[in-house]
Amino acid sequence: MSLHPVLAEVTERIVERSRPTRTAYLARIDAAIKRGKLERSQLSCTNLAHAFAAMPDTVKIHLKEESRPNLAIVSAYNDMLSAHQPLEAYPAWLKAAALEAGATAQFAGGVPAMCDGVTQGQDGMELSLFSRDVIAMSTAVALSHQMFDAALYLGVCDKIVPGLLIGALSFGHLPAVFVPAGPMTTGMANDDKAHIRQLYAEGKVGRDALLESEAKSYHGPGTCTFYGTANSNQMLMEVLGLHLPGSAFITPGTPLREALTREAARRAAQLSRHDEAFVPLARMISEKSIVNAIVGLLATGGSTNHTMHIVAIARAAGIAINWDDFDALSAVVPLLARVYPNGKADVNHFHAAGGIGFVIRELLGAGLLHEDVDTVAGHGLSRYAMEPWLDNGRLAWRAVPANSADDSVLRPAANPFSSDGGLKVINGTLGRAVIKVSAVKPEHRIVEAPARIFHDQQEMIDAFNAGELTGDVIAVIRFQGPRANGMPELHKLTPILGILQERGHQVALVTDGRMSGASGKIPAAIHITPEAAAGGPIAKLRDGDLLRLDARLGTLEVRVEANEWQARETITVDLAHNQTGCGRELFGVFRDAADSAEQGATSFRHPEWRM
Repeated sequence: MSLHPVLAEVTERIVERSRPTRTAYLARIDAAIKRGKLERSQLSCTNLAHAFAAMPDTVKIHLKEESRPNLAIVSAYNDMLSAHQPLEAYPAWLKAAALEAGATAQFAGGVPAMCDGVTQGQDGMELSLFSRDVIAMSTAVALSHQMFDAALYLGVCDKIVPGLLIGALSFGHLPAVFVPAGPMTTGMANDDKAHIRQLYAEGKVGRDALLESEAKSYHGPGTCTFYGTANSNQMLMEVLGLHLPGSAFITPGTPLREALTREAARRAAQLSRHDEAFVPLARMISEKSIVNAIVGLLATGGSTNHTMHIVAIARAAGIAINWDDFDALSAVVPLLARVYPNGKADVNHFHAAGGIGFVIRELLGAGLLHEDVDTVAGHGLSRYAMEPWLDNGRLAWRAVPANSADDSVLRPAANPFSSDGGLKVINGTLGRAVIKVSAVKPEHRIVEAPARIFHDQQEMIDAFNAGELTGDVIAVIRFQGPRANGMPELHKLTPILGILQERGHQVALVTDGRMSGASGKIPAAIHITPEAAAGGPIAKLRDGDLLRLDARLGTLEVRVEANEWQARETITVDLAHNQTGCGRELFGVFRDAADSAEQGATSFRHPEWRM
């Protein structure tokens, strides 16, 4: 199948736009590759002795040799967060498998892993987005000992995988394999959980009923099973070819999960040898693979957080993308999956219906993915239209099913849920934003209503509880961008907005903050840039201004007379209360340096981008 013309056009546009920065990045990586076949060969005897002092004698012998690769293990393990708890067992498996493959492996370092589910609506959420940059820096620290010839990256959730990948790209001369943990088994149905949350918001059930519902939903080891940012991460690692094929959604604690983990170390050992198998990460993450990542996100209705994360990942590889690229691809990429919050199914149901391998095969067949890319499984993305299984106890791969096992969850490209990806760029008086409409019913995609202005989500909750929100409303939550307070997610608003919509009101959300992968049935123009704290026009809005959000056309307009609007000044607010407490005082450097959401909301200044 030939490439879809829009895919080809967007890719070529990105290649041309990125040429100076990509060329400079690859030159830096090529220089690192030429320094030597084994990283540790550059170390002095004193350096090397420090690096293997605590290793068993058998490993010390191998590390003294200059013919055996040494693998770094960088992990986000902790036992508080369900998604990362399974990673506890992985280092021992990986080390044993590396030795079997003629290599060694060392635990190079840990990175922090925080959970937006735990910090949601709390002060700690204001550290969440910038934890991505801390994770990238922690990854670089782990690899800075120059002992390693490839790396295994263990992480799952929202900021962890993007942070690991950004850090890994600064060591892009090393091959990389990402090792997932998988989702927890299915618990309480998502619709039932959402219903209890709305009842609680209305005061119709108590905290005991709410806690019981949440505990039945989040009940064991593994990733949360809805299709939020964490599971969107896992989809991206497959489409980018950084996982072993089909490994994203195998549940923890199963023989197949262990077999895939051990195989990841064997594959990393193969990739690290400077022969025909050697492919450094910098070559795997190319303009084509970044376009594939965007397509995968759109085709599965993934998290809007990735309109920032994919941009930041691309920049770390010298590749320049923007929201117009997402918008252009969204117009031609069909929606093939409906997974909560865009449907009733969870990721286990999606996986059982055919999963990511089915999606990749269908998109390749429609000319909507680049097949000719390098992956950890070898050259060609068609290797990812396969699923792993145990053949008499041995790991093997087979073709994914020809047909979806449930077309209410997963459909072929010839019969999609929607002909477009459901993500649009919003332009208008207030600047640029993104909106995800894959879960928004068509009748709710145009909203014209008075604005009600709030400066944090608790203000809106208080207004709702006081009975002040009784008609059509576009809620504007501003001073929620990266520079204001770290851009927290605003999910505490979801039940309230849903209640107002169900009462028959026209309802929408406009914000320079985030809603992420749990964005659902309420139209939400998010990530507005420039943000209010940077003097963006959203800071000109006043209570009662008439706004019109049209998700079909991709517009957001303020119905205020032009001269009056021009004469208005942007307001400022005192953000001191967002700058201390819960560690926020340590993150001032990130808030001060953050780029806009469309630039990835990153605080890094990669050398290529100073050209």
